[in-house]
Amino acid sequence: MWKKSELRAAPAPLEGPVVGTIIGGTVIWFALFLAQIPFYSWFADHDLTKWVWTCLAGGGLGLLGIWYVRRRDAAIKRDAALKQTAANDPA
Repeated sequence: MWKKSELRAAPAPLEGPVVGTIIGGTVIWFALFLAQIPFYSWFADHDLTKWVWTCLAGGGLGLLGIWYVRRRDAAIKRDAALKQTAANDPA
């Protein structure tokens, strides 16, 4: 099926603006939640309140995600600074 010569190494993972992406997604979830609040009775009449609470849960999980990616980003920057310091200090 695959010849050995056709196999290639996997590319390096892409690093983008992770913190901004998570913040943007969290804002969208909370905005959707707030947009649905005035129509809660309609959702309740049609047994669709899970959509309202799903948006609130998405916003709450987004807050956890923001906390996580900010700590991850800080750890990556700390590690890079330590490696830079170690490279500059031959002792």
